[in-house]
Amino acid sequence: MEWPEVLEFLDYLRGERGASPRTLTSYHADLCRFAEYLQATGRLAGSGARQRGVFGPGTLDARVVRGYLAHMQGQGLSRSTMARRLAALRAFARYLCREGVLAHNPLTGVANPRQEKRLPRFLYPPEVELLVQAPPAATPAGLRDRALLELLYSSGLRVSELVGLDCADLNLAQGWVRVLGKGAKERLVPVGGPAAEALRGYLRRGRPALRARRKGPDEGALFLNCAGGRLSDRSVRSILDKYVQQVAIHEKVTPHVLRHTFATHLLDGGADLRAVQEMLGHVKLSTTQIYTHVSGERLKSVHDRAFPRR
Repeated sequence: MEWPEVLEFLDYLRGERGASPRTLTSYHADLCRFAEYLQATGRLAGSGARQRGVFGPGTLDARVVRGYLAHMQGQGLSRSTMARRLAALRAFARYLCREGVLAHNPLTGVANPRQEKRLPRFLYPPEVELLVQAPPAATPAGLRDRALLELLYSSGLRVSELVGLDCADLNLAQGWVRVLGKGAKERLVPVGGPAAEALRGYLRRGRPALRARRKGPDEGALFLNCAGGRLSDRSVRSILDKYVQQVAIHEKVTPHVLRHTFATHLLDGGADLRAVQEMLGHVKLSTTQIYTHVSGERLKSVHDRAFPRR
């Protein structure tokens, strides 16, 4: 079931805030879950849920939201999931205040669930080397896979940023790629030497072969699937999973783990924190500072391996 205020809120995010499709999908799902909770607890009538004015002082207030948090905790949901759903409600409440539906934001007094402090996972340089060298260089798909793995690690891109790249965004002569990040914000990110070499090989011998499998004009996507269309983020995850299994890295490696690895290795090498922040596209420096802790833990791990306790 759809709720008019939710759809209007999503239109606002799409049109005025430039929210990505992934963000819109996430907000939509989280707000619908909250509405379903209201329905299940009798705060929304089944037929009335289609009417305007469903979300207001009676259904979106601090007491109701705290009850929803308790409900999620009873379901055994993780704190991060609860915090994400609460963030969607906060954004929705701000929108309703903007539209005059609410006189003030009732969620200002609702605290976020206390988060477990977990450091981002990362790979060690030998593991990265095994991973990026795994794709075969004799096939168009192998050339593509090598190029995208190198670029994920070399430039720390989000998977959504990677699959959104067009050939025109790449400037290998000057060694950078133009990235459209969160909130439709553009940034230029350096491309390392191995990644640039892999991309040249893919553009010369891999992409043309993949492109030939699709009729019609070239839409300009940098990374193509085996049918000649733009590669999806799900396909990138499948590609990564395949090579992780192939090189027997015994842990879950996602595209975001490669992004964490990029940041950790840069800081290990003495890179400036603000420079890393700009390359990652982080709005807040505090988001990037987590990698200083990861870097410290990594150095401690290396020390412990080299000098084990007796």
